[in-house]
Amino acid sequence: MRRPDGIIEIFLQPGELYFGDRYTRIRTLLGSCVSLVLWHPTLLIGGMCHFMLPTRPKPSMNGLDGRYGDEAIELMLRQARCHGVSATEFRIQLFGGGDMFPAMGRQKAGHVGKKNVGAALQLLQAHGLTCRGAHVEGIGHRNLIFDLWSGQVSLKHIPSAMSAHQDCDV
Repeated sequence: MRRPDGIIEIFLQPGELYFGDRYTRIRTLLGSCVSLVLWHPTLLIGGMCHFMLPTRPKPSMNGLDGRYGDEAIELMLRQARCHGVSATEFRIQLFGGGDMFPAMGRQKAGHVGKKNVGAALQLLQAHGLTCRGAHVEGIGHRNLIFDLWSGQVSLKHIPSAMSAHQDCDV
């Protein structure tokens, strides 16, 4: 599908999320953080979140915070409901969770990226949602671009500073 005129481009920082329509492109850069991408193929609406940690260490009275996976997913589900659509109607994809410091010799099971991915998959399952595509874990960071007019997700995975990037269309 051709890029429409008048699109807005949104760059998500860690802890942010955005939900928009067919005139939207959302970008982000992921290391150990994780992004969920939701797209409705008929309505051409959807969104992306960029969370940093699986859950908040201490409860807060300040409302939901997109920095935490469980709260970011709840915020995304609220956006879907605001548009009168069930989250099960969205195509859901998952990205990120890279090991940013593999040379530090930590146990692989303990790095935050792996924990973020595991939490995201558990949260999707708990909400009865299915992940239809993913590019997760590994080493390095990812540059992610999501075009809501087509549902196209473009990804550049940079495994490390010493190797060339890998282009992927998901």
